[in-house]
Amino acid sequence: MPATFNSVNPRTATALASFDEAGPADVAAAVEAAERAFHEPALRDRDARAALLRGAAGRLRAAGDEIVEVAGGETGLPEARLRSELERTAGQLEAFAAVLDAGDYVEAIIDTPDPDAEPIPRPDVRRMLVPIGPVAVFGASNFPLAFSTAGGDTASALAAGCPVVVKGHPSHPGTGELVAREVRAAAGDAGLPDGTFAHLLAAGVAVGEALVDAPAIAAVGFTGSTAGGRAIADRAARRPVPIPVYAEMGSINPIVVTDAALAARAQEIADGLVASVSNFGGQLCTKPGVVLVPSGEAGDAFVHAVAAQLDRVEPTVLLNERLRDALRAAVERLAEQPDVRRLGAAPAFGGEGYRHQPAAYEAPAAAAAPGSALLEEHFGPVVLLLRYGSRDELLAALARFEGQLTGSIHAQPDDDAELLGLVGDLLAARAGRVVYDGFPTGVAVTHGMHHGGPYPATSTPAHTSVGMTAIRRFLRPVAWQNAPAPVLPPELQDGNPLGIWRRVDGELTKDG
Repeated sequence: MPATFNSVNPRTATALASFDEAGPADVAAAVEAAERAFHEPALRDRDARAALLRGAAGRLRAAGDEIVEVAGGETGLPEARLRSELERTAGQLEAFAAVLDAGDYVEAIIDTPDPDAEPIPRPDVRRMLVPIGPVAVFGASNFPLAFSTAGGDTASALAAGCPVVVKGHPSHPGTGELVAREVRAAAGDAGLPDGTFAHLLAAGVAVGEALVDAPAIAAVGFTGSTAGGRAIADRAARRPVPIPVYAEMGSINPIVVTDAALAARAQEIADGLVASVSNFGGQLCTKPGVVLVPSGEAGDAFVHAVAAQLDRVEPTVLLNERLRDALRAAVERLAEQPDVRRLGAAPAFGGEGYRHQPAAYEAPAAAAAPGSALLEEHFGPVVLLLRYGSRDELLAALARFEGQLTGSIHAQPDDDAELLGLVGDLLAARAGRVVYDGFPTGVAVTHGMHHGGPYPATSTPAHTSVGMTAIRRFLRPVAWQNAPAPVLPPELQDGNPLGIWRRVDGELTKDG
């Protein structure tokens, strides 16, 4: 008999349903089927892949009531959030289908021959991106839909032409099974082979390790903790043939607030910060964890206003017991620091299920040394307000931050332009997205979005896990030199039968 594990309602800490745990044989079968599917001509048909993506989106919407009900019980997230996330999931599937329709994601390049080129004749060289092979995707705890079974990693890998094997997250196994049911059906409707998509459930690490080790797996997509992402990346690097791991990991997403911004709109900034820190239990990878606030009376009023507002927010439900325990331990380490004091009066812990009170802490910016508990991620509704007294103190504090997903600036037009330039440069050197006069929570699924950043925010800062360019993670370039016309892919043929944008002798064109 297979081992089993239970889904749990985090609002009450009670078991919901039992699920069979996948084992090594299940991993082997799923990867073998994925490898076969990768070599099937059907998976090379971009119209069939677009049909899969659009079909999955439609099926998820049709099954929305059932999915949202199960996800609400397994995650404690409110219905409005889950319905919004379901639509985001369907929308990004359709957005990748549109990428396939356009066709230029292959980045086709044609350099025509020039026998008179110096110092040597130039050959005919034609280059494009091709799919890398089966991809393993690890579902995220905090986004049961948009970053899990049919989330951005899965959507972009399928769009690229790569079969996907998902290791579903044990915090929402029932949700994952429902979503997987619809994706599998959409693949069948599109005429794609059975191995195009698989979903494995497991509470332990053995299935994930076996997936990373499987020789046919060509890449890994992961969203989660720094420890988890680093363990997967290290394991993938130890393989006889190492593979890339696209891990989105920890981030404290620093925010800088200037004196002028406080003078102009302190309450507006406080309201936005409280919402960004406390919404959905603060369990967003883009939650601001550290805010640099000026010293002085205006800064004092601001930090106390933020703390008072957080005190009035009811304790929020965390996704699972492990996250609750990890947040408690991290907050205890923070509170033990000699320069840190808690603001507000509401009890930090207590209540039914896995709950935590939104809270603010304060410390001098000069105390935030690299590697200290002050710069540790607190995955939950907790924010640290660092007080800076001078321009140099602000810049020195920013220089001590590691890689981040985001960095934000709240300033005014009459602020010191040189200072804002330096702050912006310091944030851009450490973050994948710099936000002005806003908050980093809420990541638009667009062509221009970059959801990534230097380590430890991600394992590969050149790539994004959100937005249309996420497809590039699962493609690799191949150049054909002096190839006979019959062997060229249609994207590289002289007549441009697909009508896509190509770069021919340096110029972008759709002409043949």
